[in-house]
Amino acid sequence: MNAVTISPKNKKALLKMQADEETAHLVYGDIAKRIKDPENSAIVARISQDELGHAHTIEKLTGQKVKPRRGLVLFYRFLAKVFGFTFAIKIMEKSEGKAQIDYGKLIKEVPALEKTQQDEEEHEQKLIGMLNEERLNFVGSIVLGMNDALVELTGALAGLTLAFNDMKIMILSGLVTGLSASFSMAASDYLSARADNDPKALQGAIYTGVTYLITVLLLVLPYFIFLNSTNPSVDKWIALGIMLSTVILIIACFNYYLSVVKEYVFKKRFLEMALISIGVAGFAFLVSFLLSLALGI
Repeated sequence: MNAVTISPKNKKALLKMQADEETAHLVYGDIAKRIKDPENSAIVARISQDELGHAHTIEKLTGQKVKPRRGLVLFYRFLAKVFGFTFAIKIMEKSEGKAQIDYGKLIKEVPALEKTQQDEEEHEQKLIGMLNEERLNFVGSIVLGMNDALVELTGALAGLTLAFNDMKIMILSGLVTGLSASFSMAASDYLSARADNDPKALQGAIYTGVTYLITVLLLVLPYFIFLNSTNPSVDKWIALGIMLSTVILIIACFNYYLSVVKEYVFKKRFLEMALISIGVAGFAFLVSFLLSLALGI
């Protein structure tokens, strides 16, 4: 088919969409190879082929060949490997949502795009229905471990910062508190799940404990920076500020992840977790201050 006559503006948009489809074909194909479940893998592989078909359809309209964006392919491969295929696909979904809007604008001038638009809409529905990644079944355990660590350690470190000027004591106290609490939390989660006859109780407990432990290490890390400080009475406040900033960053990153894979409302959950963690830190700081006055420390 020869290239149809279209306006320069729309041709430019079509060429971009053509490159997007070529890129999506490679991304979905790569993700399909990484999905263990045969049914899910087959669906994504089929979508990959559909994306290639869309690219060929647009190529007939533009009369030009384009190259896929290799950088984006590598980027989505990284996302799938580190954050899971669900996260990578959901991000691609948002990109396809933009593509649907573009197709809608161009259909009047290029009617042949109508089927492509319909396919894009079907893809979104298929993707939403098929995603069932194992790690997402343990989101509750991850939230439990991270949230408990954030609340407990933020409060503990805030209190220790006010009470002591010795970085080693603050680090040691924070690590001992955090490590013991991580094992305790994992054990409690396991026993609770076992009581409910959950066959994956051990896996959930491991997710809880590991998440708790990682969070503890991230919160204590700022104090290690000033381990050999010559002015701990000042540097400890800097460490506290970095720690609180780390808390906000952890909460923001995790809630963004959840907002993508679980389609939660980011703002509401972020504010809720942030206010609780910072509120507990403020309360612990106040209690430590009052106790210091009462004990004359």
